[in-house]
Amino acid sequence: MLNREQIKYLIEKKKLMEDFIDLDVQLTPNGFDLTAGKIFEFKSAGILDFSNSERVVSGIKEIKSLKKNAKDKYGWWDLKRGIYKIRTNEKVNLPKDLIALAFPRTSLLRMGGFIQAGVWDAGFEGKSEFILTVGNPKGIKIKQNARVSQMIFIKITKTKHGYNGIYKNLYI
Repeated sequence: MLNREQIKYLIEKKKLMEDFIDLDVQLTPNGFDLTAGKIFEFKSAGILDFSNSERVVSGIKEIKSLKKNAKDKYGWWDLKRGIYKIRTNEKVNLPKDLIALAFPRTSLLRMGGFIQAGVWDAGFEGKSEFILTVGNPKGIKIKQNARVSQMIFIKITKTKHGYNGIYKNLYI
């Protein structure tokens, strides 16, 4: 697993991460904090099959953040108990010898929220998305650009065939 110095080197020299807010704040001893860029609610069912030939990704609707007053630069999401999709601000550019995993920040867990994410395959490039589950019966308030998840990077033997799925180069 990569440490802070290795991650910082790859960010500065190889653009491992782009569109971050503050490198020094987002770098952790052994990972990188991802920030909430957009939050969506689900609007339709999804369909999943073995070959993906019949796959239909669930429809979503962006939840707009609201500013508390006119002087605020960023708004807040007031999330009720439920399941949401988060799209990060950061763009990830994984080389073919790294994979990534993401976990909730412990501050989020202490509020009754948690992140569920898959594996970022070697060769993935694009914005990241994952599920936010709000289990707190009173809900959670999240400010735009809040650090919600920590990504860790694991070195693998370089693969010839990196990620080439439908989410590659997701920049929306």
